[in-house]
Amino acid sequence: MRDTFKPLIVFLGLLVIWQVLVITLEIPSYILPGPDKVVFSIYDNAELLWENTLITLSEMLMGLILGVLFGVILAVILVYFTPLRPWLLPILLITQAIPTFAMAPILMLWLGYGLASKVVMTILMIFFPVATCCYDGLRHTHQDWLDMAQTMGGSRYAIMKNIRWPAALPALASGLRVAVVVAPIGAVVGEWVGSSAGLGYMMLQANARLWVDQMFAALSVLAFCSVSLYFLTDGFLRWLIPWQQETAKH
Repeated sequence: MRDTFKPLIVFLGLLVIWQVLVITLEIPSYILPGPDKVVFSIYDNAELLWENTLITLSEMLMGLILGVLFGVILAVILVYFTPLRPWLLPILLITQAIPTFAMAPILMLWLGYGLASKVVMTILMIFFPVATCCYDGLRHTHQDWLDMAQTMGGSRYAIMKNIRWPAALPALASGLRVAVVVAPIGAVVGEWVGSSAGLGYMMLQANARLWVDQMFAALSVLAFCSVSLYFLTDGFLRWLIPWQQETAKH
């Protein structure tokens, strides 16, 4: 069976288990609506969901792009500007030592309830895994390769472009896969703390009115976006790094 169909089979299996549990345990819909009610809610609120999904997606993608950019830049600085390393590494650790969720109210105070605070929340969520993975990949380049490039007279830029960077891409890819999974968390937490639109805001409004099926509809759309973003990123990285072999099949 092709691997591309397995996630779909798992998804359908989870829906069946969900529906069976709701029916057999007679769970009231205000606690856990069945998948059929959630599907009807998605259909009934399609326009509202679409508008809020676009907002949450824009927050996720902007935060993802900027977070990856900042993480890669910091990793390059840590590798090539070694005198700065003792000063920058503590800052990198501090960004994760402070719980990101605790930063949300402060970001709302500083940046307001608009797009900027959610984008910064997303950046804070993904900055650390991208920076650390890229840094590890760059500094663990095989020493023999670097010695050979220097013996052949390779410039610093040429070594970076042709040796260090291709060697670091598999490690960076691992950081990117983590980043696309946690990016929705930053955007939605930002919307929960303060916003007037987005899937997180829609879930809060539905929860306050006990529209549980609509809350699950927004959650389902968010999960679909996150999973789709992960598979798209994974497929792109497999295409970009064909030399990264999978060796754990046997």
